[in-house]
Amino acid sequence: MTEPSPSAEAILKSDNATIQMFRKLLTEGMSSLYLLSFLLTGNRKEARRCFVAGVADCVDGNRDFKKWATSWARSIIVHNAIQIRSPHAGPPRSGSVLRSATDHNLSNNALRYGPFANVLALEDFERFVYVLSVLEGYTDWECSVLLKSSPQEIEQRRSRALQHMAEGDSEGTLRQK
Repeated sequence: MTEPSPSAEAILKSDNATIQMFRKLLTEGMSSLYLLSFLLTGNRKEARRCFVAGVADCVDGNRDFKKWATSWARSIIVHNAIQIRSPHAGPPRSGSVLRSATDHNLSNNALRYGPFANVLALEDFERFVYVLSVLEGYTDWECSVLLKSSPQEIEQRRSRALQHMAEGDSEGTLRQK
C-alpha cells in the first residue's frame, strides 16, 4: 500500500519553514559565515564568491537537515574555499611566513592592522590548516582529508602557523608601543 502524496498545503508549509530557516541562518550567521570565507580565501573578492556559492549550495541542497543547518553551511563554505584557493602542501618557506598586508590586497587600514591580519598573512596552506584546525576545531585527520595531505603535515603546519601567529602578535605589540 502506497502512502498518499502530501497535499499542496503541506508542501507549501514545508517549503516555507525551510525558507524561514535559511533566512534565520543567513541573517543571524551571515557575518560568521562570511568571516570564515574571508579567513580561508584571504581576500574579499574570493570570500564573496565562496560565501555566495555556499549560500546557493545550502538553498539547493538537502532540506532535511534543519538541526544541522549552520554546521552544514560552514562545511559547504570550507569546501568552496578549498575549490577556489586550491591550497596544497609545498615545502614551507624559510624565514617568517608572515607577509605584508598588501600581499593580500588589504586596502582597509582597520583590517591591515586588525585582529585578523596575522591570520591573513599566513601562506595559503598554513592559513587553511590554522583556520580549520584551530578556529573551526577540525581534527588533523579531517584536515588531512580535506587538504589532501598527511596528518603529520597538518600537525607540523599548524605548529608553524601558531609560531608565526605568536611572532606576529609580538611584532604588532612592539610596533604599537
